[in-house]
Amino acid sequence: MGTPKRRLAVLSSHLLPTGPAPSSSSSGVSASFCAQQRLSHSQESGHENDCVFCKIIRGESPAVKFCLLQLYEDDTCLCILDTNPLSLGHSLIVPKSHFSCLDATPPSVVAAMCAKVPLISNAIMKATDADSFNLLVNNGAAAGQVIFHTHIHIIPRKARDCLWTSESLRRRPLKIDQETSQLADQVREKLSNICECSSKGQESSLS
Repeated sequence: MGTPKRRLAVLSSHLLPTGPAPSSSSSGVSASFCAQQRLSHSQESGHENDCVFCKIIRGESPAVKFCLLQLYEDDTCLCILDTNPLSLGHSLIVPKSHFSCLDATPPSVVAAMCAKVPLISNAIMKATDADSFNLLVNNGAAAGQVIFHTHIHIIPRKARDCLWTSESLRRRPLKIDQETSQLADQVREKLSNICECSSKGQESSLS
């Protein structure tokens, strides 16, 4: 799942995006179909056999190790401890079905995963004496995704743990100008198009 140093650098870059993105070749994950650029939906079914998370879900991970890692399981997802944690209790919520990235994951599955966040994070914080947590998704290679099977990070936090060096940086206020207005218009237009296409797809499936 990547070395702690590599993962911390990638996650920190989300808050302080300076310099080139770390090379995926430096991670501790072996080169496999599941650790490459985003996969198309048509390719996914053939790549499940090489997916680290799919192997865990199928029970191919050593039984003793898996029992130690698993925190929670239901019909849709499971939660396991990250084997290279950024903090004590760093855990992953993983869907049982294989989806390469968040935007390829059905809304119902995303909803089921997110619905368990309050329950699981509460238990993790109590077990680790943490008072906060980061909820994080690395979606796509440029965002630091290394294992191409959708997963949500729960990272327990404590005051002054200095996990993110960029947290002390001042954030720049958004300029309300023409460029910002155009960006908002473009996003709203894309949302409208996506919703329209989705509605047409549902209508055609019912006809």
